[in-house]
Amino acid sequence: MSPVTVVRGTSPIVLAQPHSGTFVPADICAKLTERGAMLADTDWHIPQLYDGLVPQATVVRAEFNRYVIDANRPPDGASLYPGQNTTGLVPLVDFENRPLWHEEPDENEIARRREAFHAPYHAALRAELDRVRAAHGFAVLYDCHSIRSRLPFLFQGTLPDLNIGTNGGATCGQAIERAAAIACANGPYSYVVNGRFRGGWTTRHYGHPGKNIHAIQMEIAQSTYLQSEETPFTFSPDKAADLRDTLAEIFDGIESTFGDLT
Repeated sequence: MSPVTVVRGTSPIVLAQPHSGTFVPADICAKLTERGAMLADTDWHIPQLYDGLVPQATVVRAEFNRYVIDANRPPDGASLYPGQNTTGLVPLVDFENRPLWHEEPDENEIARRREAFHAPYHAALRAELDRVRAAHGFAVLYDCHSIRSRLPFLFQGTLPDLNIGTNGGATCGQAIERAAAIACANGPYSYVVNGRFRGGWTTRHYGHPGKNIHAIQMEIAQSTYLQSEETPFTFSPDKAADLRDTLAEIFDGIESTFGDLT
């Protein structure tokens, strides 16, 4: 299986999907604990949730699971949130602080996975951003994420439904952040801008408005579109339909800013 799938479109929008993959090579899967083999921290059904919302968007999707290696972490493994609980480049514990491995990967194994999975994903993403920017004069990277709404190891209480991350406004033009926030405010969901999730490595690494690449992360509480936030993490078409209405408004708002980006 190829580690990354690319669907090319003609829109200025690139949808990055680094955490929706469920592929784990057999040799790696054999080292996972029973808990780890559940892949509970996957961004479940993200491709289905976003399918068709931006018909001509380019999609760059990691097919490998984040337990293999996390495509939204810096390749050197530096923490994105110093002083806060988080998981690393190759996570050793899950989002409930439970061990993932019978045999933890050593530095050589992490380097092997970085070359086989992390690097190809980001090479593909960089290539598509460069292609889209060349075609339009700018590119908008929208990083698609979701997470369970209650995870005490990572954050207190219940996460807002929609979590916009721009690293304090540094990764995209103010008009894009504002348009996304207005669309969220007009909908039925709770939201926050640059709260617990301010944008991962993808958003921070590629988002350079001065270089005409704007990046924004959307972290969605899975309670908004799953039947239950427990295995088997079943998709809820009814919940998702309502959520897709709000997501469509977000994209409409982002697209309304394009005239100011050229």
